[in-house]
Amino acid sequence: MEQRVIDTLRKVFELNGFIGIETRAVETGASLLKKGETSKEIYLLSRLQEVGHESDTPIEDRLGLHFDLTVPLSRYVVEHSGDLAFPFKRWQIQKVWRGERPQEGRFREFVQADIDVIGAGDLPDHYEVELPLVMVSALEELRAFGLPKATVHANNRKLSEGFYRGLGLTDIEGVLREIDKLDKIGADEVAKLLVESCGATEDQARACLELAGLTAADGAELASKFDELCAAHGIAQDSEAYTLARQGLDTLAMIVDEAAAIRPGSVIADLKIARGLDYYTGSVYETFLDGAASLGSICSGGRYDNLASQGNRKYPGVGLSIGLSRLVSYMLHTAGAHASRVSPAAVLVAVWNEDDRPAANRIAAQLRARGIATDVAPTAAKLGKQIKYADKLGIPYVWFPASAADSAEGEQATGDEVKNIVTGEQVPADCTSWEPDTVVAQQTVEI
Repeated sequence: MEQRVIDTLRKVFELNGFIGIETRAVETGASLLKKGETSKEIYLLSRLQEVGHESDTPIEDRLGLHFDLTVPLSRYVVEHSGDLAFPFKRWQIQKVWRGERPQEGRFREFVQADIDVIGAGDLPDHYEVELPLVMVSALEELRAFGLPKATVHANNRKLSEGFYRGLGLTDIEGVLREIDKLDKIGADEVAKLLVESCGATEDQARACLELAGLTAADGAELASKFDELCAAHGIAQDSEAYTLARQGLDTLAMIVDEAAAIRPGSVIADLKIARGLDYYTGSVYETFLDGAASLGSICSGGRYDNLASQGNRKYPGVGLSIGLSRLVSYMLHTAGAHASRVSPAAVLVAVWNEDDRPAANRIAAQLRARGIATDVAPTAAKLGKQIKYADKLGIPYVWFPASAADSAEGEQATGDEVKNIVTGEQVPADCTSWEPDTVVAQQTVEI
């Protein structure tokens, strides 16, 4: 199941011009801490003879397993900058390791699927529209596996920061971290944290929550709602804070409007999206599935301008990441028959007796040569057991060769039939021309 999802994502990413790379699993502690993560989330490595002496070496100088794919990408870009064509568009699907408390949807070892675009010196804003649309396209392809419709919720850190500064708040990163907890702990608890941890007054905290409550499906609606909120809280349009906020608003409005022109409803403005990590500098994204509110965001990311640099040259980027293992886990638990398929084969060729196995192998070879994934029954068991075997593996078709006695030695047997064990239909078939039903071949048998 996971491999089929990976293949689907890779196909969409490459269709959109992204180049696949793979980076090493081990990074220095200094690199791993670049994103502001706490050291307790990192799995550090030690050789056996070093056990007991790890504390003698600063975390920055030790080696650890990467907990995401963005930090390795920043190092990769700097190391290979002379060989890359910028903007550099890359996809990457690899395992990562994170110090999580294992629970449903949370793993210590899991697979992430990332796409990023990195620029040299600058990066045009239009990539901030392209990436969420690519991810929506990829997730749309996964609906064939039973995944619900996905919608990207976008915000812009400049918009939020300008508004907070206009209110008189100074701990911008702290406010963003607390707002990022809205869906987990609710508005009342977030308001309390804003007062206790960020120095906000109750009025300022309430204003921050009002901003977080704004959503819009188009740029004009977004601008109108935002200006009304600024006026209500005394943020003047000629202030530096409003100017900063307006830069973010204009970019966000552009993203929503241009996305709507290509895929209506796929991207909406949602000003509670904060992304607590402090390295994001512009657009931020979270992606939600219809009818799966408890799952939370299944794909997130944003714009970052300062993560990678080389001397005076910076490599700004924008990226999105899917927690693929978490997504597959959800699909396995909710997608029913679509998720239970074990074998990639569409056809199982039955074997009447072991003397007939060469004929069955020839049929399988001809089907495979035509691109039809095919397996051959492992034993010449009773026919019911062979069908049950195909059913358990989720193989939708069983091919019945004509008896070897009906065909000349060395020639293809005639009178073959194929049974669709999903529908029960059985028809004559020729392995040189027969085609499986595409939908059935992608589905699985109900077990």
